[in-house]
Amino acid sequence: MKFSLKARVAAELVGTAFLLAAVVGSGIMGDRLSGGNVAIALLANTIATGAALVALILTFGSISGAHFNPAVTLADASQRGIPWREAPVYIAAQILGAYVGVGCAHLMFGLPLYSASRHPRSGISQDFSEFVATFGLLSVIWGCSRLRSSVVPFAVGAYITAAYWFTASTSFANPAVSLARAATDTFSGIRPIDVPGFIAAQLFGAAVATALFRWLVPALPVVAPDVLVPHAAMKTTTGDPRP
Repeated sequence: MKFSLKARVAAELVGTAFLLAAVVGSGIMGDRLSGGNVAIALLANTIATGAALVALILTFGSISGAHFNPAVTLADASQRGIPWREAPVYIAAQILGAYVGVGCAHLMFGLPLYSASRHPRSGISQDFSEFVATFGLLSVIWGCSRLRSSVVPFAVGAYITAAYWFTASTSFANPAVSLARAATDTFSGIRPIDVPGFIAAQLFGAAVATALFRWLVPALPVVAPDVLVPHAAMKTTTGDPRP
């Protein structure tokens, strides 16, 4: 079944909104219930985010590919997985959805709709962490999509769950997430001034991972239309990627 661009964009918007609601909402809940124990709050945030990612990719993947991430969309477009003309629409939907998700989380917990974060996440170590986090995410996506696309939702959820703990930045790995989390002055927030460094590192990490896998697997564009998971929208009747 082929899905219209409107349907795919709606899936990206709603999916990204739920992702941010999970990230921010679980951060608020974990912080409130942990009694000041940051490790417990982070663990709660981690489990909820990883589980939500798996569920959301399984839910929306067959419609839009479930990118929920401008870095993934740009990497996919670079390999002709989606036409470049559609990438800006995907990205706009992801960013809008991310802000919607933050607003929903705030409403659920009785907070102002949006509030600028005061949570500092600056410095070379933080930005490098985002490069590593996004490089790893795109590596998981490209590697698993090529061989076992059915495991991608679980691989992505598992990777992000792990990366929360092995990166100093807690693995945002997503420009839309970074932008929207600047609008929440809660456990999962990031100061607006720190966002540009995160986004630059994320885009660079995605580009390097894509270049590496294009070198390792020259036929990578063949699987690009099925990132993150197989969906029929971007294929012709012959099964070849559209130019």
